[in-house]
Amino acid sequence: MTTLTEEQRLLRDTVRALADERIAPRAAEIDRTAEFPWDVKELLAAQDLFAVHFPERFGGLGGDLLTACLAIEQVSRACATSGLILAVQGLGALPILIAGSEEQQARWIPDLATGKRLVAFAITEDEAGSDAAGIRTRAVRDGDTYVISGTKRFISHGSVADLVTVFALTDPDGERHRRLSCFVVETDRPGFRVARLEHKMGIRGSPTAELVFEDVRVPADHLLGAEGDGFRIAMKTFDRSRPGIAAQAVGIAQGALEVAARYARERRQFGRPIGELQMVAAMLADMDAATEAARQLLYAACAEIDGGARDAARWASLAKLVAGDAAMRVTTDAVQVLGGYGYVDEYPVERMMRDAKITQIYEGTQQIQRLVVARALVG
Repeated sequence: MTTLTEEQRLLRDTVRALADERIAPRAAEIDRTAEFPWDVKELLAAQDLFAVHFPERFGGLGGDLLTACLAIEQVSRACATSGLILAVQGLGALPILIAGSEEQQARWIPDLATGKRLVAFAITEDEAGSDAAGIRTRAVRDGDTYVISGTKRFISHGSVADLVTVFALTDPDGERHRRLSCFVVETDRPGFRVARLEHKMGIRGSPTAELVFEDVRVPADHLLGAEGDGFRIAMKTFDRSRPGIAAQAVGIAQGALEVAARYARERRQFGRPIGELQMVAAMLADMDAATEAARQLLYAACAEIDGGARDAARWASLAKLVAGDAAMRVTTDAVQVLGGYGYVDEYPVERMMRDAKITQIYEGTQQIQRLVVARALVG
């Protein structure tokens, strides 16, 4: 069992209280209006929570993966959309932290650490979802610039971000895993536009955008690492971003468990609280076990990844796989515990169930996570 430091426990408890007091009351409205919660973004920035992802030298809190996941978990317990604000900031910034030069990091990271600017991560396309090496967006060198052309799909926060880390082909005829490169693109550059926003089942307040790059010209010093490093950067990013989605899933599951347990104490049928009925009690016990198992695996994965584990990809995939499946199962059972009330929006579990589904899909589907784990086992 991973033991939290005193600082981590303090941060966890502080964020939990903040989420209960300031974010939970907004969650239903955020879901109903499907609008990005700028007020929550400003609240997170004011509480210095964006800083959890970043090194101290750039104004961060140290960049510890477990600490970042603790914050995402506690915010997601109240509102999955709001938890994703922190998770996407970490995701979008990771290529800069992984492959950026000291000058590049000094240029972009401080504003990301304070939340002054938002960043998104653009790798997915219509024909390149799980198959990242199938990307068609092109980046062509032209003197001291690159010209980027193509379309990205399902980009979280693509319409509200100030920066986007974009993956594009620089060597279409090269070795499969050496074709891609990664660039930082400011969204106010000519040729960049948001083509549309998706209407989604869950995380409705988090804008999911289709982005179009029409001959977007960026300076050559916006290339992260060297040409051909893109696939490696993406895979290393996922090693540290997938635990963030696992944290979101654990938070959603915990939130649903708490609602279901409270309802089971208060709702009476057959002359007693339904939580005393064996069938309901067994469901609650299984929900608690699944949530806690996912949490402990997540915390262990964070420790292994931060410790430089050679099988970091396996740990990241295990955490996302188990947590995502647990969130879907726990929220579905929470709806069942509440019965008819679980199916209407008077209670939050129907929203939590819809939000939970995405944790089995983005940052690599559960099927991809199983492939990563299996390949780690058989070489």
